Amino acid sequence: MKNLFDVTKIKGMKLRNRFVRSATWEGMCDEQGRPGQKLAECYQRLAGGGVGLIITGYTFVRPDGKQTRGSMGAQSDNFARDMRALCTAVHNEGGRLCVQLVHTGGQARVHAGIRLIAPSASAATEYSAVPSEMSLVDISEVADAFGESARRVKEWGFDAIQLHAAHGYLINQFLSPRTNHRIDAYGGSIENRMRFLLEIYRNARCAVGQDFPILVKLNGSDFIENGFSIEDAVTVATALDHEGIDAIEVSGGTPASGEYTPVRRKIDTCEQEAYNLPLAVLIKSAVACPTIAVGGFRTFDLVREVIEKEKSDYISLARPFICEPGLVHRWQTGDTTRARCISCNGCYRPGLREGGIACIVDRAERRGKSHR
Repeated sequence: MKNLFDVTKIKGMKLRNRFVRSATWEGMCDEQGRPGQKLAECYQRLAGGGVGLIITGYTFVRPDGKQTRGSMGAQSDNFARDMRALCTAVHNEGGRLCVQLVHTGGQARVHAGIRLIAPSASAATEYSAVPSEMSLVDISEVADAFGESARRVKEWGFDAIQLHAAHGYLINQFLSPRTNHRIDAYGGSIENRMRFLLEIYRNARCAVGQDFPILVKLNGSDFIENGFSIEDAVTVATALDHEGIDAIEVSGGTPASGEYTPVRRKIDTCEQEAYNLPLAVLIKSAVACPTIAVGGFRTFDLVREVIEKEKSDYISLARPFICEPGLVHRWQTGDTTRARCISCNGCYRPGLREGGIACIVDRAERRGKSHR
């Protein structure tokens, strides 16, 4: 029987357990995307707390693919020393570190000198403005940027890369008929709509070789009318599996999905947890590669059951690790009470105001204790 604390491998990457820190924006990099000591310490705490695999916050491959202030970038060879410091911080604590690569497309931040691009020149709720439709040259250049960033990531000493194909960002914009209205080889059928993702994967694979792990984060559903569906997701997952992808993290939703966004609030009961798990189970049944389930996990017994019943190979959490970087260690040593995260999403406010995500509930409790 599989166990949460099994030692496993994804490709040749040895992991000490089945816990993954899912990518979340940390807001701890400078304007160019260069990380510093604050981010290294953040990852060190996660690794020291027992997380097996840490996936970085979304890391843009080109400046026009950056969405949020403080995001990390992989567009420059000049970041080598700072990136290697992140790896060292994690490796010294026995963890592994994977860079999530992204271009946010129509969700990118609009500012001077930036041309907003997307599959089609149409408005969308989550877009910053109406983007320019990408030409074939644009498509090729962005796919090349993913490949170049993948090369850098490997050279810097990271353990893996993850391609972000979820949450309404550029790859997902191509996958979704809601945002992809093209009539050329990149639009229409799901086989055409996934062409961009497959080209990015092939570029990345060429850049890093056959022995370096490449993961993908894929929506099981956009949870929105005329969006990317579970049927589409199974087709894409099967194609990626055939191409040689090393693991698929199954998520869901976009900023336009109403209550069904990727970071749902007020997860108060066990029944509200694991909201993407039914999608992950369907994708797992269609592929041979490992799968990672993400979405609202808070209860140890539920997490254990998912692994033991082989509904997923790994469990991914994000907000609970902001609140409790040592959650894995706590659970492993016998305190299996529910994660303290209350899913309020308040942790992102300090990221915008102070240059770093932090749990505001934990802060309030600490202040209260100091005043007693």
